[in-house]
Amino acid sequence: MADLLTIDDPDDPRLRDYTGLTDVELRRRREPAEGLFIAEGEKVIRRARQAGYEMRSMLLSAKWVDVMRDVIDEVPAPVYAVTPDLAERVTGYHVHRGALASMQRKPLPTADDLLTGARRVVVMEGVNDHTNIGAIFRSAAALGMDAVLLSPDCADPLYRRSVKVSMGAVFSVPYARLDTWPRGLETVREAGFRLLALTPDEKATSIDAAAPHRLDRVALMLGAEGEGLTAKALMAADEWVRIPMAHGVDSLNVGAAAAVAFYAVATGRPQDRP
Repeated sequence: MADLLTIDDPDDPRLRDYTGLTDVELRRRREPAEGLFIAEGEKVIRRARQAGYEMRSMLLSAKWVDVMRDVIDEVPAPVYAVTPDLAERVTGYHVHRGALASMQRKPLPTADDLLTGARRVVVMEGVNDHTNIGAIFRSAAALGMDAVLLSPDCADPLYRRSVKVSMGAVFSVPYARLDTWPRGLETVREAGFRLLALTPDEKATSIDAAAPHRLDRVALMLGAEGEGLTAKALMAADEWVRIPMAHGVDSLNVGAAAAVAFYAVATGRPQDRP
């Protein structure tokens, strides 16, 4: 059973995991280095625990103590009860959901580990917006993608904003980072995947015509918002595919495009047909 501790000093060193949550650059450096991430809100905290992440501590406003009582009773980590005002002073923002947890990260698997047994893989290049990362992971989980591979410069899927936007789906889809880019894509190709680069370029094949759902193993490549995939990444792909557009629209937000493409990749799998 966890210790329930009331704290009234925002400078209490026991709250260090929660300080400056709005300082993106600080948290980007601190969290991976210290092996932690922040789960925000009851559902996300519960999903992190269900996914096997160890809890370091919880920070709760008074009205959330009863809501989280079963978790408090189950975990040995300390639980800090604070006023909403103190929570805001510590974190730097008004904690609307009233519940935060500091969770221990797990070691990341290798790309080789993830590719074994996978059939539908997402490969992201330079996606450094945390909202887009979270949205893509949520769609990947919902639409049956098996794994996510990230280029070295992609944002952290376990950053608080990414976790929140994904509603905890970042815990459902395993991911790894490719050590080199785009050379690391050879690892994907050697594992038997066909690399499809999603691009609005008019030279690309319509994703319906490419029929990715009929391929045995597919790796769908996505680029950053605005810039899209780099020339080097496009050159490394086996085929370029695009989502047909109407009314003069040339492209979609990468999160929306990912959802459409994941559906095209996943539907019609032979084992799904009667």
